[in-house]
Amino acid sequence: MIFINMLGVLVYLAIAFLFSKNKKKINWKSTVIVLVLNLVLAWFFTSFQIGQDIVKGAADGFNWLVQVAYQGIVFALPNWVTPQFGGTAKSMNFITSSLLPILLVVPMFDILTYIGVLPWIIKWVGRGLSFITGQPKFESFFSVEMMFLGNTEALAVSQLQLKTMRKERNLTLAMMSMSCITASILGAYTQMVPGQFVLTAVPINILNAIIVTNILNPVEVTPEEDTIAKIGGSSSVAAEDGEVEADGRREPFFSFLGDSIMGAGRLILIIAGNVIAFVALAALIDKLLGLISPVLSLEHILGVIMFPFAWLMGLDVHDAFGFAQYMGTKLVTNEFVVMGKITGTINTNAFSPHYRAILTVFLTSFANFSTTGMIIGCFKGIVDRENNELISRNVGYMLLSGILVSLLSAGMVGLFVW
Repeated sequence: MIFINMLGVLVYLAIAFLFSKNKKKINWKSTVIVLVLNLVLAWFFTSFQIGQDIVKGAADGFNWLVQVAYQGIVFALPNWVTPQFGGTAKSMNFITSSLLPILLVVPMFDILTYIGVLPWIIKWVGRGLSFITGQPKFESFFSVEMMFLGNTEALAVSQLQLKTMRKERNLTLAMMSMSCITASILGAYTQMVPGQFVLTAVPINILNAIIVTNILNPVEVTPEEDTIAKIGGSSSVAAEDGEVEADGRREPFFSFLGDSIMGAGRLILIIAGNVIAFVALAALIDKLLGLISPVLSLEHILGVIMFPFAWLMGLDVHDAFGFAQYMGTKLVTNEFVVMGKITGTINTNAFSPHYRAILTVFLTSFANFSTTGMIIGCFKGIVDRENNELISRNVGYMLLSGILVSLLSAGMVGLFVW
């Protein structure tokens, strides 16, 4: 089955090449460098004890943060938390176990931004990535920025750069934005699916976003264009040297912290609202399909559509169909919907190590239909009409980019986990 998995990675790359906007302009040297780097990372994080210890340590760190967050939750809502963490509940629901800890994690990341630590890491890791891969400086910088801040936040904080770049490069950023997650909600993921594979997926996704967009939308960047403008500020993300107000003064810390906590609360409501609405809509569609035929369901239809791509992960027919259903559900709803379905069984013998790894990695991204709307809306508030029209005309490419990155990441990690 490993040979089918290898074939799958090649097929996903071939699909990107097939839909490339300009095959002659693809920077194959850079693409191959990033591809090899990504395979080495996947191998290191999954096959070497030190690599496994690194991602396990990071996952344990996020789980520790979540447990600390429970101390705040149990103070306000003791009957929502289990006795293990000082509460009285028999069990914790999705909101308590996965979402409410965001009220600690988001402010923590924002504080790291406020004091300048996170922007410093982003800047130098981005420069190093550009040096190693030969990719344009800002595209490399942006990929690292997404890894920590998320798609819309990274776009907002880079608005000065977006306004000065060519529309073709902005399209590249829009396509890359489909493949990230926000570091501040990693704690929520690690409570639902294996944390070591969640943390492995983060850098793998970023590098695959560079590979896929370099093939789908190759853009030649001249040395004169290859610059990074100073990062601007936004209401939710600090400037490069700390959060600043409109008049250039540093925002008072506790005012900044209050805004951060309110932003975390809004994020929880948004995620909870989306999960409830999408699960209910999926149930409604299933009911309507059931009126046509008892055997029809949304998951079965999506499973048929995504089956070939799931089979190319090196799964047998039965497992591939189940995996395809999860893939399709994630793309039309979001990753939390699927994680909620599998959280009680993914760490059991119901899933093989290979299946567990590729499913977790595939789910660890924002690639779904609703994300396209978020990205388009963000660009509308930043760039001019010409840029917006190009991005809006390429929604299909944005979706294709996100799907291919998720497939490639899952396929690459799957090569080394059986």
